[in-house]
Amino acid sequence: MDLNKTKKILLMGNPNVGKSVVFSRLTGANVIASNYPGSTIEFTKGLMRIDGNKIELIDVPGTYSLEPTNAAEEVAVEMLGEGDLIINVIDSTNLERNLYLTLELLQHNTPVVIALNMWDEAKHNGITINPGELEKLLGVPVVPIVALTGEGVKTLLSRLKDAPIPTTASQSEAEKWIHIGEIIKKVQKIEHRHHTIWEKISDATVKPTTGLPIGLGIILLTFAFIRFIGEGLIGHVIEPLFDLYTPIAMEISRALGPGILHDIIIGRLIEGDIDYVQSMGLLTTGIFVPLGMVLPYILAFYFGLSILEDTGYLPRLSVLADTIFHRFGLHGCGIVSVFLGLGCNVPGALSTRILDTRKQRFISATLLAISVPCMAQIAMVFGILGSYGMEYVLMVFIALIVTYVSGGLILNRYIAGESPEIFLEIPPYRRPYGKALLKKTWMRVRIFLMEAIPFVFLGVLFINILYTVGIIDALGTFFSPVITGVWGLPKEAAAALLIGFLRKDVAIGMLLPLGMNPLQLVIASTVLTIYFPCVATFAVLVRELGIQDLLKSVLLMITAALIVGGIMRLVLLGL
Repeated sequence: MDLNKTKKILLMGNPNVGKSVVFSRLTGANVIASNYPGSTIEFTKGLMRIDGNKIELIDVPGTYSLEPTNAAEEVAVEMLGEGDLIINVIDSTNLERNLYLTLELLQHNTPVVIALNMWDEAKHNGITINPGELEKLLGVPVVPIVALTGEGVKTLLSRLKDAPIPTTASQSEAEKWIHIGEIIKKVQKIEHRHHTIWEKISDATVKPTTGLPIGLGIILLTFAFIRFIGEGLIGHVIEPLFDLYTPIAMEISRALGPGILHDIIIGRLIEGDIDYVQSMGLLTTGIFVPLGMVLPYILAFYFGLSILEDTGYLPRLSVLADTIFHRFGLHGCGIVSVFLGLGCNVPGALSTRILDTRKQRFISATLLAISVPCMAQIAMVFGILGSYGMEYVLMVFIALIVTYVSGGLILNRYIAGESPEIFLEIPPYRRPYGKALLKKTWMRVRIFLMEAIPFVFLGVLFINILYTVGIIDALGTFFSPVITGVWGLPKEAAAALLIGFLRKDVAIGMLLPLGMNPLQLVIASTVLTIYFPCVATFAVLVRELGIQDLLKSVLLMITAALIVGGIMRLVLLGL
């Protein structure tokens, strides 16, 4: 094949065969994720160079067959005609299952090269494959690779020019499986061997009796890791940096003198000093909240999440959660949105597109917006309630969990539509690839920084202007029957509720100067989570749900906030 004429290469294969790692190896860091036109299915594309030629590489959604059974597989089939060459990535530990798609690809008029990925795992499992014989039988280049380590990838690139246009005749399904059986007999041998300790661990993590406590333990350890790293960064890196910055900020404060400009840029001095949480200035709270209070936890969260993804644990967690999430009209993959949402609601909302039906996406997005706080908000809840005792922090999360469960049960009952079963392959546990972990973490942190800092600055500026012209006081009076009468909070909490639409973490920080007792802070923190998502998440939900479904979701958010806040007021504060 003439690579000088090749403009687009497709990576195709079954789900969980390591395509994303192969893609990372071939493209580096310059990648773009976008939706396929006319669908909500996401694919990734990047650029690679071969012999000086710039070629577009596309990571096609995983599919088991070219006879699609879901939206992702439909997109994979449509994209098939766009490529000049196909790299068919195969899981060497499941050769028989993977070859069905291979035979289908060989019936199309596009050159194919086969990458036998996970070559090392096949050896560990006692599987021996003869790549030369497989190449002879299929009539296309076959290259063993280990994408995690890069073994064989250079050879794979060198064989692309050898890819012929396939001449395989069309076969029925029965004929394909007969052909596959004949191939397997000639190229593969399996030796009996005992399960390794890792295989035993793999079995234990998907069985409900052992997997559920293990899953709970892993989640708790993950958040302990996040808190340990986050607090370590704050104590040893962030606070010393802001100690150096404080004299500069105070000089700016003295230069500005009292007035509106000072209130906007530096904020209000607390007992003559800058309080980075309460001052609410652009150069104080506006900088400290995203960089000093939130970024350390976000960094730790995304690194921990990347480890769970790349080791292969998240699919196991999805399988374990399937029975529970089906009661909410979802399936086990719904836990991915929850897990991502705990880092930032924006990627959590985007991930709802992996669900199959409109009903599932609506329920998942609504429950996410109502009762899944992002890591920034979680950090602030710990910050304002932790000093009173962890039982108060626990009250917030118990209320949110109860809201999620009860809301899911109600929505599943009354929202029309289908909730199909989960069909998910469980990959073997794998050692994470360090470079991919760091790249994935950085890409997610970069998105957070691009979204968080502008909205924090906008929020601080907006709220200061409203304070100055007296609108906050007017809103507090207008909404006082709900804020005071239903939730038992001071009317000044209206400012926090208003800013919560811009940034929830900033809004929770604004509760501190109001002099509320711990139980009032519990109610206010819970209501802030429920009543609306932040504006960045809101914008994503408009795109993912559409205006009509979003309006329904907003109505549910407001109703849930009124009911949950009212119940908590009765339980915690009495009449």
